[in-house]
Formats: sequence, structure tokens, C-alpha cells
Amino acid sequence: MKIKEIEYTPNPNAVKFILDEPLTPFGVAGEFHNAEQAAHVPLASRLFEVEHVISVYYTDRWLTVTQDGDASWHELLRAVAIPIREATPQDASLGDTIIAHAGEPVEGNGVGLDDPRIPMIREILEDQIMPFLQGDGGGLEIKGLVDNRLLIRYQGACGTCPSSTMGTLMAIENLVQMEVDDDIEVVAI
Repeated sequence: MKIKEIEYTPNPNAVKFILDEPLTPFGVAGEFHNAEQAAHVPLASRLFEVEHVISVYYTDRWLTVTQDGDASWHELLRAVAIPIREATPQDASLGDTIIAHAGEPVEGNGVGLDDPRIPMIREILEDQIMPFLQGDGGGLEIKGLVDNRLLIRYQGACGTCPSSTMGTLMAIENLVQMEVDDDIEVVAI
């Protein structure tokens, strides 16, 4: 796999690698927060063999690697680039798994996704928020809509970025309140 570009993200612990060929079909993402989750995906598994790697997120033609903050990117980039360059799209295949998640089950996870407001919210996020998050090596997913609380989870570089939890979250809430329902509160989980 050829790396076309390496971009630093607003998250100082995450770097985005832009690739010359797709890792996944458009719209499909892989996200892993430890070696155990990544065990069935060769590319992700090899990246977790690199010391200090704590998260791997990829979709289409780019991949974001997040580190624990204890390493210099100057040195870490070389180590991370090796498994990326040696990978094939088959090494990134998720099989039947669309996205692998870390952590405990979330209260409300998947609840309220049949709410008639969800398609409108999804469209707003896909059109007005996701391009910016993806540009920074991340993304988000809707986890539920419970009692007018829209539960979202940041992915990739956005998952541990301080600006996601404040500025982006407020922007999402303002858009959703303005265009869908002014009673909706957006909560990052």
C-alpha cells in the first residue's frame, strides 16, 4: 500500500495517512482500540505491535493512528509506516464486522434509532460535519436518541481530541437544534 501523504491532525496524538488505494468500500470503517479487537484484521493487528499505538481507525483511502502521547511522531511515523506500506486491501478487510468498538456497553446504545428525526440528523451530520471530521482523520457515529438526548461517539483522531468535546460538539448541537428540533441535546459518549 503506497502512502500518498501524512497529515498531522488537530489531535497532537493522532496522524492521518492518505493512501493511494482504498482499504475499505466507501462508507465502511474499521476502528480498534486494542490488539485484542484488532486480532482478526492483519493490518490493524500489525499496527498494534508498534509500541505506543493505542487506536487505529480507517475508512476508504485513509487511516488514522493514535498514540499514547509518550512517543515522538518523528520516530513513531517510521515504525507505523512499515505495516501500512506492506499491507494489501485484504489485510484491512473487516469481513462481516463493520466497526469494532472499545469499552463497555453504553446505556441507550441503539435505542431510539428508529425515531423519525434520525434520518434528518444523519443527513445533517453527513453533509455538514463529517467532511470536516474526516479531513482531520476522524468521524462520528450516532449511538442513540434517548429522551431528546442525541448520543454520539467520536471516532479516530476525534475520539481523543480536546476540540471534539467542546467546539465540535457545540456546533453539532446548534445545527441539530436549528434544523431538526431545538429540544435536542447532543452528548458525546
